[in-house]
Amino acid sequence: MNPNPKSDSGKNLSRFMLISIGASLLTMGLKTIAFFLTGSIGLLSDAIESIVNLVGSCFAFFMLQAAERPADKKHRYGHSKAEYFASALEGVLIFVAAGSIIYTAIQRLLHPGPLQQLGFGLMLSTGASLINLIVGQLLIRTGKKHNSISIEADGHHLMTDVWTSVAVVLGLVVVVFTGWIPLDPIVAILVAINILWTALQLLKRSFEGFMDVAIPEEDLVKVMEVIEQYRAKGIEFHAIRTRQAARVRFLSVHMLLKGNMSLHDAHHAAENFEADIKKVLTKLVVTIHLEPIDDVISMEDAHESL
Repeated sequence: MNPNPKSDSGKNLSRFMLISIGASLLTMGLKTIAFFLTGSIGLLSDAIESIVNLVGSCFAFFMLQAAERPADKKHRYGHSKAEYFASALEGVLIFVAAGSIIYTAIQRLLHPGPLQQLGFGLMLSTGASLINLIVGQLLIRTGKKHNSISIEADGHHLMTDVWTSVAVVLGLVVVVFTGWIPLDPIVAILVAINILWTALQLLKRSFEGFMDVAIPEEDLVKVMEVIEQYRAKGIEFHAIRTRQAARVRFLSVHMLLKGNMSLHDAHHAAENFEADIKKVLTKLVVTIHLEPIDDVISMEDAHESL
């Protein structure tokens, strides 16, 4: 019952964060140039979010490196929870970025200024958005596939940047045709409010991880299906507990067998159950406590069953 299962396909997931860091550097440069060319607060909000992306990606890279370290004497269950620090920071940084955008936009509403070279600025912003779109979707798919919250969080962060850019570009296009300059900071404020929702979701998932939230319902269904197969053989279970630690899942269960079963047979029954559970759920650490089904003491924790 290995407390530090190997990563899926032996992949070093932290390399995906290097892709994100490269994309953040490139898009930050493009959007900063676009802002200085145009003077648009919308494009400034876009550039600020790219800076946040860069900081978040760098931190996530180091946290993924920590999460992939094997178990040691002080951390017998590994270091997978380090990923939650990365996703929590991403959420906090999005809050900071949104606050900065709203403050700057309000200042521009109070003190409007002219916009210049919008055509070239919009072209740069659109190019940066396409880069973020491609990298963001890659990270989201990778994060979901390998159950990595920090990679998925970074992908969602990049996608909020994409939607920010889309809103800003559309707003500036309207400014070009209508000449109504206040629309630029108004769009920036609306974008900032929208990305706050993403921040709340990231923080919620991170805090749940720190609090040892149970595995997702769809994974629990798979566990219970295997348990029902063994119940059909006369084996009972209770005190079933699960928790999620980023990419690693944990299951502890009390397995009730006939009291006259030999230690050898009981051990093999437990090993078979663990093997069957791991066929339906990867990255799973299983802890099994064997109890005689005909002993009244074994029933004292039956209330803890799911």
